[in-house]
Amino acid sequence: MPQSPGASLRNAVIVGGNRTPFVKSGGAYAAASNQDMLTAAIDGLVARFGLAGQKVDEVVAGAVLKHTRDFNLTRESVLGSALDPHTPAVDLQQACGTGLEAVIYAANKIRLGQATTAIAGGVDSASDAPIVVKEGLRRALLKASYARKPLDRVKAFTAVRPADLAPVPPAVVEPRTGLSMGESQAQTTAKWGITRQAQDELALASHRNLARAWDSGFFDDLVTPYLKVAKDKILRPETTIEALGKLRPVFGGQDGTMTAGNSTALTDGAAVVLLAEESYAREHHWPVLARVVDAQVAASDYVTGNEDLLLAGARAIPELLERNGLGLDDFTYIEIHEAFASTVLATLAALEQNGTGTVDRAKLNVHGSSLAAGHPFAATGGRIVATLAKMLAEKGAGSKGLISICAAGGMAVTAILEAV
Repeated sequence: MPQSPGASLRNAVIVGGNRTPFVKSGGAYAAASNQDMLTAAIDGLVARFGLAGQKVDEVVAGAVLKHTRDFNLTRESVLGSALDPHTPAVDLQQACGTGLEAVIYAANKIRLGQATTAIAGGVDSASDAPIVVKEGLRRALLKASYARKPLDRVKAFTAVRPADLAPVPPAVVEPRTGLSMGESQAQTTAKWGITRQAQDELALASHRNLARAWDSGFFDDLVTPYLKVAKDKILRPETTIEALGKLRPVFGGQDGTMTAGNSTALTDGAAVVLLAEESYAREHHWPVLARVVDAQVAASDYVTGNEDLLLAGARAIPELLERNGLGLDDFTYIEIHEAFASTVLATLAALEQNGTGTVDRAKLNVHGSSLAAGHPFAATGGRIVATLAKMLAEKGAGSKGLISICAAGGMAVTAILEAV
């Protein structure tokens, strides 16, 4: 039950997680909607923890690529799940930071006593991205919808030109610069002098680490098969540094260093996390993997070109660490979202440059990350939180983990977890 205002903060803990396997867009989930996948991820979590028919205090999730029909996506997903229909839900969106921000939102409510249990996460389908019509056709459609007479409806389309009939293809482009995330990162890659070899080596490590984790059974209680897919389909355990080196640049022109192998693929999938107040979790004999210690968001001034689009993590991390009296060496594991291999490498360089410190690469993305698993934008936070919480629990009480996820709009979301 919620506690009275003014009481001391409680511990919000990660109990467990569940996600669909991640697949490349246009593949096995091409016909699945955001609601389909989010419902599936929730139901997998419900089944794992015996929550069928039970009310959770709140479910918070979101998606970056949304149709207008998804205006109440999370609530509709709850209603389609096995949870008690009295479970409230809220949509939240902060670009690629959505899943982690949802966890922070839920954890804060638990710590304040406004909730005792919560589910947080996200979903995205690049396969089902909304198709936008040209402005001329859009205005004609609106005018026709307001017309009262059939002839007026017809007249509404007289101003439409053939060019207006062509749809606007989906694209993830920064409105302020007109650049895609990849094009923006190509500028950062060149600015920080990140080499092709270093990017390919990080990508290779991601695939090898994720493959090792799958082979060890680590994901057996974190992933539920969906649409006959049982394992992440983007994972390439057989890839080599030689194979990665043969790929052509896709960003930065012919002399660029960013390829399909060291950049994340467009991905479909969903991931959710179960959180609870610590004593409630223990009373119900739930696993208590890690507590949510603290979080910090930041933004960069990328529009002027003075700062980099995807390096706001280098601003958020030092602020988060200073507030908690911690240094990079205090963490057992560090998870930096692999939007692109060069994003991670530039973030590491920026942390060294601003005096935060050097990240021990042996602690970085130990079970692989987005380059190997894929990156369904809003789902990545849930994947990382559940993975890190389990890793910390296996390591033992007191072990700490740091998460940093870059996001569109020059933002980043960071958080600290600690095994209890």
